[in-house]
Amino acid sequence: MGFFDKLKNHFADVFNGKLNDNFYDDLEEALICSDIGVGLAGELVEDLRTKIKQDKLSEPEQAKDALRELLLSRVAGSAGGRNAEDSTSYNAGNTPEIILVIGVNGVGKTTTLGKLAHYYATQGKRVLLAAGDTFRAAAGDQLEIWSKRANVDIVRQHEGADPAAVVFDSLNAARARKVDVILIDTAGRLHTKNNLMQELAKIGRVIDREMPDSRRECLLVLDATTGQNGLMQAAQFTKSIELTGLVLTKMDGTAKGGVAFAVGDALGVPVKWVGVGEKIDDLLPFGAKAFVREII
Repeated sequence: MGFFDKLKNHFADVFNGKLNDNFYDDLEEALICSDIGVGLAGELVEDLRTKIKQDKLSEPEQAKDALRELLLSRVAGSAGGRNAEDSTSYNAGNTPEIILVIGVNGVGKTTTLGKLAHYYATQGKRVLLAAGDTFRAAAGDQLEIWSKRANVDIVRQHEGADPAAVVFDSLNAARARKVDVILIDTAGRLHTKNNLMQELAKIGRVIDREMPDSRRECLLVLDATTGQNGLMQAAQFTKSIELTGLVLTKMDGTAKGGVAFAVGDALGVPVKWVGVGEKIDDLLPFGAKAFVREII
């Protein structure tokens, strides 16, 4: 069963009755069960109640359309006015594009990097992986395995090497090889630690110096199965680094999916990708309109 199906199950019976107090209670319960969070669930129900009253809606289908609009405004509004379906599109006018990928250990960061490499490679882009996680044993080996699966180049150094030096070598290699997309791995620890923030800042300075005009992304990878704990984790990251997007992994497991709305609404950062399996092509661009349409 896909994650769309699991989310649908929460709302299957909500819109089958009259728009009375029981309807609002059932809707709030369904929203909470989908891992959207108690606070946001309450806000959505009250907003919907107000809209139904103001617009004099009387049919469940009308309420369903209204809820779709409210959900879309929450998750798509975090994308800064951009169409969520276009948020992962490649900008060929300003190459190479540099994508920095961060996240704690165990969230699927290395797997996400490999899948991103495959995604862009299948678009006909020349991709380079930068093994910037020199702290964790075998991190470079794992990323190299993914580079072979995706059939893309990789730049790496020995364990314990300066991550900024790896990035420097990667940028030079990208320039020489006319690379379109550079995917940079980073140490998988909480980036609220001072030494790690200094490490990221150093990487940023190298990029500023070597490729000041490149388009950049900073993607935070979150394990969707952690639900509201993932939201708290993400909030810690935003205190220390400017994020441009989120990746929700393991949406094929016990994830309930509502966390996509919770993190986008709370952090003002758009969800750009969702991981729905272990295969190399099981990483999907997150389209807010399609997501809302499928689950409600």
